[in-house]
Amino acid sequence: MKEKYAYVMMIRDKWWREFCNLTNEGKTELSYVKTGLAAPTSASMLFFYVTKPVGEMAGYAEFIERKLGEPESLWNTYGSESALRSKGQYEQLIGDEQKVSFIRFRNLHPVSKPLVLSNLTALLGVKKLARKGFYIDKQTADKLVALMT
Repeated sequence: MKEKYAYVMMIRDKWWREFCNLTNEGKTELSYVKTGLAAPTSASMLFFYVTKPVGEMAGYAEFIERKLGEPESLWNTYGSESALRSKGQYEQLIGDEQKVSFIRFRNLHPVSKPLVLSNLTALLGVKKLARKGFYIDKQTADKLVALMT
């Protein structure tokens, strides 16, 4: 798939549930904190694949941007958008990392019909999902949304 319309992000159930709670509380702009460089640099949409033990595509959102930079500066600017409860929890998560990514998104949509792994891999025509996330084209993104809503 050459077109980078949407990005499928792997997310732990703990963070997925926290983002859903924040959405229910009325927050519209959120940030997922990630160490390392495996993160979307551009896209129109984000899809959230909740990893084991859940193993399903559970929602999607509008991608705003990826901010890569110094941990302290990014926390001060975007920390309130994250699912982390405190700066201490943030520091524990990032450890000694010198660069951190905040993947910013808005309008999170938890779906009514999550897509299980076997159905997702069949739709994508793959045997396994890339563990660090991957891009999909607009046609595939539209199919995913249609199947999950």
